[in-house]
Amino acid sequence: MAKCYSEWPPLPPLHPPRRTPSQTSLWTIRRQLASFVLHCSRSCASPLLEPKNLPDGFHAVSASTPAPVPVPVPVSPLPDAPKLGISNKFIRGLCSDRQTEQLAFECYRRALHQPEFLPDKKTMNALTVQLLRAKQWSSLEFLVEDFRAYGVIPERRTCARLVASCIKARKFGLADMVLGVLEGKRGAPAAVAFSSAMQAYNKLHMHRSTLLVYERMRAARLSRDADAYRAVMAACGALGKPEMVASLLKQYKSHKWYPSESCVETYTIVCDALGRAGKASDALKCLREMEADGIEPNATIYSSTIRSLADAHESSAAEDLYNEAWTKGMLGDPDMFLKVIVMHIEAGRVEKTMGVAKDMRETGLRVTDCILSTIVNGFVKRRGLKPAIRAYDKLVALGCDPGQVTYASVINVYCQLGRSDRAESVFSEMIDRGFDKCVVAYGNMISMYGKISRASDAMRLLAVMKKKRCEPNVWVYNSLLDMHGRLGNSRQSEKIWKEMMRRKIQPDRISYTAIINAFNRSGELDQCMDLYQEFRETGGKVDKALAGLMVGVFSKCSRFNELIELLKDMQGTKLDRRLYLTVLRSLRDAGLESVQPYSYCEMGRDQQEQIRANHLQTLTFSLHLSSPPHHDALNPMTPRPRLPVGGEGSEAQITNLEIFTYPMGQRNIVHFTTFPWSFPLQNCNYNRVTYCCFMTPGA
Repeated sequence: MAKCYSEWPPLPPLHPPRRTPSQTSLWTIRRQLASFVLHCSRSCASPLLEPKNLPDGFHAVSASTPAPVPVPVPVSPLPDAPKLGISNKFIRGLCSDRQTEQLAFECYRRALHQPEFLPDKKTMNALTVQLLRAKQWSSLEFLVEDFRAYGVIPERRTCARLVASCIKARKFGLADMVLGVLEGKRGAPAAVAFSSAMQAYNKLHMHRSTLLVYERMRAARLSRDADAYRAVMAACGALGKPEMVASLLKQYKSHKWYPSESCVETYTIVCDALGRAGKASDALKCLREMEADGIEPNATIYSSTIRSLADAHESSAAEDLYNEAWTKGMLGDPDMFLKVIVMHIEAGRVEKTMGVAKDMRETGLRVTDCILSTIVNGFVKRRGLKPAIRAYDKLVALGCDPGQVTYASVINVYCQLGRSDRAESVFSEMIDRGFDKCVVAYGNMISMYGKISRASDAMRLLAVMKKKRCEPNVWVYNSLLDMHGRLGNSRQSEKIWKEMMRRKIQPDRISYTAIINAFNRSGELDQCMDLYQEFRETGGKVDKALAGLMVGVFSKCSRFNELIELLKDMQGTKLDRRLYLTVLRSLRDAGLESVQPYSYCEMGRDQQEQIRANHLQTLTFSLHLSSPPHHDALNPMTPRPRLPVGGEGSEAQITNLEIFTYPMGQRNIVHFTTFPWSFPLQNCNYNRVTYCCFMTPGA
C-alpha cells in the first residue's frame, strides 16, 4: 500500500544561494529532483479511510450526499538512475546540510549505477563523517567495501575517528575490516588508524588486543608515531611486561622527535609501568635519565616513582625523592601520601606520619578517612593505646575531619583503655555527624558494655542498631553471647542464639565457645555436648578456649573416651597452665595416675625425637596403673585391672607411641595402645584400649 501525499516527508527548503549563479539554477533543480525521487521510492500506497474512523456528522452527510468522483492527477514518469546525473559535488552538498544529510548515502548508492560516476576522496570523507554521526553501522560496512573496491579512502583524521568509533561501539569486526583496507595502503592514514585502534583498545582495557594490533602493524612495516609507542607501552605495563616497556623506550628514544615536550607523557607511562611491576629502582633511574636529557618531570612522574619506592620499602630513596618533589611543589596525589604513611608505619617511624598529614594540609589536600585511620591504627600497633589517642587529638587540631572508620578505631581504643565515658562521647559525635550505620562501632560499644556488665545498655544499643537498619553481624552476636554467658544467663544466650539462626547468620568458633560457656555455667551439660557435637560435624577446629571448656564438661560427665579423643585432636597445640591442670585433674578422676617411667627418662633428646617420628617403634617402661572410680558401673565388684604380665610393676609392650610436650608444665603426655588385654571403661570392653599417661622425666 502506498502512502498518502500528506504522510510524505517534507521536501527540504530551498535556501537562497550566497552567490548568484551565472547560469540557471540547474543545481537546485537536480537537488529537488533527487529528493523527490527518494521520497517517492520510500513511499507506499495511501491508507483507506474506513467509515468507522470518520466522525458522526460525516456519516450523515455521506449517507445523503453522494461522494464526489476524484479527478485523477497527471503524474510524470520518474527518470532512471543513470539519467539523474548525481555528482560527487551533489553528494557532498547533501552531507553539508543537516536537513538533507540523511539522503546523502541513498544518493551515493544510486550514483554508483551511473557509468561515469567515480567517488572521490572528499565524497568518501563526507559520507564517513555523516554515517558516523548517525551511527549507521550497516551503511558503513558497505562504504568500507567501497574503500577497497574503488581504492579511495578518507582523510587520515577521519580514518582514525572511524576505527576508534567502531571499537568504542564494540564493532570489532568492522574495525578489523577498516584496518585490513588501510593495511595495504601503507600511508599516513594507515599509521594513524592503527595508533587510534591501540588507544581505543586501551580505553576498554583490552590490552592484549592492543598488542595484537601492534604486532600486525609491525608485520605490515607501517611507521609508528609517538602515540603508537605510548599506547603499546601502556598496554605492556598493564599486562606486567616491564622488559618490553624498556625495549620500546629504547626504540622510542631513537626517533627524531626525541627529546620534546610530548616525551613527558611517555615517561609518565614508563615510570608507572616499571613501578607497578616492582622495579622501583629502574623507575628512579628512568626519572634521572629524563632529567639528564633536559626533560623536566611532572607531578605524576614524581608520585608514581615515590609510590613504587614506598611499596618496595626503599624508605631512604623514597624520602629523598619526596623532599625533592616537595621543594618543587610537585606533590598532590593522595594515594602517594597514603603509600608514604604506610611505609613509615611499617618501618616503625610512626611520628613521621604526622608530618605527612601536615604536608597534606599545607598543600590544600583533604586528609581522607583512610589516611586518618591508618595513622591512628599505626600508633596503636607501634606505640600503644594512649599515644594513639594523643595522635588523634593532634590530627583533629590540624583540621582533619575523621570519618566512619577513624571514629570506629578511636572508639575501639577507648574501649580497650576502659574509658567508657570517652567512648560514649566519641560514639555520640559520630552519630551526630550522620555515621549511624557503622557495624564496627556498634560492635565495639556492645563489647565494651558486655565487659563492664552493662547488659541493659548493650541490648538497648542493639535495638537502636536494628531500628536504623544496620544489620548485626556475627561479631556483635558473639559479644552478646559472651556477655550473657559470663553473667550466667543461659536463657538470654539461647534467645540470642535462636535469633542468629533465624537471621541466617553462620556462627563461628567464638560463637560456639560463648554459648557452650553459658550452658556450662548453668549446669546444662547435655546442651554443651550437643552444641560441641554440632560444631565438630560442621568441620570446626578446636582451640584452647573451647578445649578448656570441653575438658571440664567431659570430666563432669565422665566421658573420658571423648576427652582422650579431644587431646589427640589437639596434637601440636600449646596448652596454658590452666588447661594443663584441668586435663591433669580430669585424667586423675579417670584413674590414670602420673608415674616415673625410667626407660623413657633414660633416653636422650635425640632418641625421644626418633620415637616421636616413628610411632610404631616399641618402647618398654614400668607403668603403675590404679583403678578408676567407676570402671564398671554394671558390676561394682569388678576387681582392679592389672597388667597382662606379672601384674603391678611389670613391664608392658607399648605401641603406636605419640609424645606431646607442653612447655608450660613439667610433664609429657603419652598416648599408647596395649593389647591383647581388656580394660572395662564406661561399660565397654575393648581388645585394643587407648590410654593416656602423664610421665614426669627423671631428675
